[in-house]
Amino acid sequence: MKVVLFCGGLGLRIRDGADSVPKPLVPIGDRPILWHLMQYYAYHGHRDFILCLGHQGNAIRAYFVNHPAPADWRITLADTGPHTSVGQRLLMARPHLDGEAMFLANYADGLTDLHLPDLIADFAASGKVAAFLCVKPSLSYHFVRTSGDGTVIEITDADDLELRINGGYFVFRREFFDYIGAGEDLLGEPLRRLARAGDLLGYRHDGFWMSMDTFKDKHALDALYASGRAPWVVWRANAAAQGG
Repeated sequence: MKVVLFCGGLGLRIRDGADSVPKPLVPIGDRPILWHLMQYYAYHGHRDFILCLGHQGNAIRAYFVNHPAPADWRITLADTGPHTSVGQRLLMARPHLDGEAMFLANYADGLTDLHLPDLIADFAASGKVAAFLCVKPSLSYHFVRTSGDGTVIEITDADDLELRINGGYFVFRREFFDYIGAGEDLLGEPLRRLARAGDLLGYRHDGFWMSMDTFKDKHALDALYASGRAPWVVWRANAAAQGG
């Protein structure tokens, strides 16, 4: 399937570590996080990429000129504007998806050890129009429940609650475009319409997932990668298992 990657955001929360490059080009080890994500999809057999460019899009273009992708990757660079929402970037990518019954999509800043074929198989069997990864947030907070007068009834650690967040890693049928209108963002009304119709699958994953939102997140991912045990590097793990 084709893979749409949203590469146009401003990356405001990681600016301290990425002033000179767009967020998708912030390196993890010796490669941009965008490369790690594309390598993940390529490992699972999905090598036809549509990159929705925006903020510093020319830098991403230059990266692929100076660092040619593997010969079996196909990369389409689509200019979608510097201030466009994710939903509208997806609409602008639609001409590149003609004839696709299903396609994949993702932000350009989240990494996981998810076995992608499982998500795709469950989605295909469900008959739903869209699916996305649901992961537990990494929070150190404690949640408090009170009565109407403010009396504390319960204090619960975040890990003990069945709270899930959107982890990206979307799968869509082409019918999804019937649910999104001009000017709408992806996580606004389009997905809510699908949820109300019972056509949205939330795929639970309790393995590794981490988004590079801040400079602290980048350091954590760098450390994992340097250790040689980065969970998302499934292609290297597989090669090691086979003695490669």
